[in-house]
Amino acid sequence: MPETNATDADVRDAEGTTTSGGVSPNYGQYYYNHDCGLPYERSEHWLNFFGKVADHIVRELRPKRVLDAGCAKGFLVEQLRNRGVEAYGIDISEYAISQVHDSVQAYCNVASLTEPIEDRYDLITCVEVIEHMRGADGRVAIDNLCSASDRILLSSSPYDYGEPTHLNVQPPEQWSALMANNDFVRELDYDASYLTPWATLYAHKPAPTPEVIRAYDRSWWRLKLETQETRTQLLQLQSRLEELTSHPDGDLSTERDQLRKEVLRLRDLVIGGEAELATARGRIEELEAMLGRYANLENRLNEVLSSNSWRLSQAAGVPLRKLRERKG
Repeated sequence: MPETNATDADVRDAEGTTTSGGVSPNYGQYYYNHDCGLPYERSEHWLNFFGKVADHIVRELRPKRVLDAGCAKGFLVEQLRNRGVEAYGIDISEYAISQVHDSVQAYCNVASLTEPIEDRYDLITCVEVIEHMRGADGRVAIDNLCSASDRILLSSSPYDYGEPTHLNVQPPEQWSALMANNDFVRELDYDASYLTPWATLYAHKPAPTPEVIRAYDRSWWRLKLETQETRTQLLQLQSRLEELTSHPDGDLSTERDQLRKEVLRLRDLVIGGEAELATARGRIEELEAMLGRYANLENRLNEVLSSNSWRLSQAAGVPLRKLRERKG
């Protein structure tokens, strides 16, 4: 579901070249049929995938009105509408919108996320879009999404740097920071991995900073314990595997193979958990620093308000204010 935007000086032609001499991605027929791994076309695979995504959204988030920002060929819009949700889609690719199924053609339009979103929605989904946009455009897009809904289901690949259309690959914490600028925070208890391993649900919660820190810290410690337990289990399995390897017995070959697979699976979990811990810890530190700055500002303000010079200036201004009130 890609989107890209060019500056006024970078006007794309049909081949994707730009007047500035650079090259801008062209999301036409070739991209969707060749550059998405599995061809991104109306097939059983993609309809089933987005059908399952729609099932999770309807069952767990229960939105009445949804915008799929960067809808591509409208598969998610179609599946949501099949389940009774008032769903709409926008995408910058004229080719993609031209391929939308007739049943939802009226609900999908060509538009850029760098333009303000006029309506309001219970939920906005934005799946693998922002990494296709230049950095400044991506920041504008995030702001526009946040202005049109109180919940955003965001997925933006933190990998695939080699993909030529990935202009703005960022780690998850970068998007969390941009969302936080709009008073959106990650719903820590919501698992959006049915979409992608890095998908995140953000919600508009202008909560006091201490409450946000408390929520992140609670989640961090829970994740830390889970990672420690997984690491312990991994070490135990490795020990058992070592025993089986040192006693080559045909009857134990099946167990050895199973243990090897489980060790690899747990290694991936530990690596992923450590990465999430680092991200969460960094966010906690940012929030604590923010809270510290607010506390310093509050202390300075209190010092000014309690100072003799402030009281004298206020006293000196009383006659002038009374005179203005009489004239008024």
